[in-house]
Amino acid sequence: MRQDNLLPTFRAPAGACDAHFHIFGDPTVYPYQDPKLRYKPPYAPLSEYMKTANHLGFERFVVVQPSAYGRDNSCLVDAMKELGVSKCRAIVDVDDDVSDTELEKLNALGARGVRINVSPIHPYEDGLADRLLKRIGRMEARCAEIGWQLDFLLPGWLTEHLLERMSKLKVNFTLAHMGMLLAKDGPNQPGLNRLIDLLVNGNGHCWIKLTAVYRMSKVPGYTDAEPIVHRLMDAALNRLIWGSDDPHASFADQVGSVELFNLLGEWAPDEASRKAILLDNPVKLYGF
Repeated sequence: MRQDNLLPTFRAPAGACDAHFHIFGDPTVYPYQDPKLRYKPPYAPLSEYMKTANHLGFERFVVVQPSAYGRDNSCLVDAMKELGVSKCRAIVDVDDDVSDTELEKLNALGARGVRINVSPIHPYEDGLADRLLKRIGRMEARCAEIGWQLDFLLPGWLTEHLLERMSKLKVNFTLAHMGMLLAKDGPNQPGLNRLIDLLVNGNGHCWIKLTAVYRMSKVPGYTDAEPIVHRLMDAALNRLIWGSDDPHASFADQVGSVELFNLLGEWAPDEASRKAILLDNPVKLYGF
């Protein structure tokens, strides 16, 4: 079961940001749109999330549209309105032909990016990367017009296939869950080497979310992910952000947000690194 009754081992710095979490409302009010739901969505309203956020000391928030709602952002929009634009940003999911009016409305509420979302457990599929290129190009153009970013949730193999295209993006972009490059493949796997090269030698648009380690590591304590995290920190501490991934969807009975927050404290034991990840970097990326 969730371990949110744990005590945090450190306090988030003033103004800290949880840069990746989801809200799930009453399904009779916010019906699910994904016909191929891969998990049973929990009931996880904003009021429940805020108990955890307050426990950890978070004062800024980036709500991310979950796949369960497809491109109906109603639940997320209502959460944004309740939190207020001074302390809330959001990543939405929209159609390629979304109207300028809709984007402007979302922007006024605090939306700052669009998801490019493929199930992180999607098996290898020949040609899928090529089929995504049209949406990536269209959304890149729309985001460039309004000052937004792209947010990628992809299985690791697909992240690797798309890194070349990502290296040419003219807008900021984030890779959720460390690009889903599996920890079992080690800190010197080709995909991670290419990602590190992009972080070090690219044009500065790439940002990494230290989120949902339980999705890319399956060993107790997620110890095999730590060398990957340290490589990312050594390469580009100034482009790492952290998010709880609350309420953890199908993993809710296995992990809790406080546990993951404490794990960040082990990865980044010094206050300066934690301040960069939890405060300085998200403030810069999301324009708080």
